[in-house]
Amino acid sequence: MSVRSQIVGIDSPETLESALRAALYLADNGLATAAYLALALGKPLLLEGAPGVGKTEAAKALTSVLGRQLIRLQCYEGIDASTALYEWNYPRQMLAIRQAEDEEVDIYHDRFLIERPMLAALRAPERVALLIDEIDRSDHEFEAFLLEFLSDFQITIPERGTIRAPNHPVVILTSNRTRELHEALRRRCVYHWIDYPDAVREAEIVMLRASSVAEATARAVVEAVGLLRAEPLNKPPGVAETIEWAEAATLLNDMGEQWPRAFLRAIGVVLKDEDDLAFLAPRIEQLISGAAA
Repeated sequence: MSVRSQIVGIDSPETLESALRAALYLADNGLATAAYLALALGKPLLLEGAPGVGKTEAAKALTSVLGRQLIRLQCYEGIDASTALYEWNYPRQMLAIRQAEDEEVDIYHDRFLIERPMLAALRAPERVALLIDEIDRSDHEFEAFLLEFLSDFQITIPERGTIRAPNHPVVILTSNRTRELHEALRRRCVYHWIDYPDAVREAEIVMLRASSVAEATARAVVEAVGLLRAEPLNKPPGVAETIEWAEAATLLNDMGEQWPRAFLRAIGVVLKDEDDLAFLAPRIEQLISGAAA
């Protein structure tokens, strides 16, 4: 399948990188290349990395560039096929049978089928993109079930038969690597590891996503966040927290709060764990003051 059938006007990783920037997502060339190849080859894109590095945002931006609706399947422990694929609307089926009296009712008609994310992606592959978010939170049984879906892009509904996608749907998977994914799943995907951006790029991200933030403020926030990530925290701040902290501190500064006090008062925007706050409490003022200076 040609990438032109997926994105009109995108004919290289570089043009995709530019399109993602226009969608307010700064992708490096590695990510842009992986996404381009996944689209060109009709394969799922597997994005792995620590929480908060921008995996889900990358999927949203790519979907925006494609001009598609994003269907998100949030994984969790115990997720099963009925949540991911489909289920029958049993109460409506029973009501239809009672109302029909002696007439025959097709209780497996489309109007009784509750479409879940994976089935929706198969039935409308040109209009939607499927995000399977945090696949590592599911169990091995669901991962094995997912392998079948990703192999042939088809599912079998016993009462209806096999449903195949006329074209390979756009599928993006994310993983925080809380557990190792099966090698067979990795082989079916184009893979890319997303790391925290370096200081220069993260400051650029802050200014792109938060236009009210001055460059000096963005750089100070990024430096402070870098220091926080170097600490043994339970929940290190992600890129989204960097952006929000810059916005919150700017808001307080506009209200008359001086630096670095504005950073300190907005600490709850960037650190969201009681143990982390207690651990850093003796040093947080010195740490942030140095960065703000």
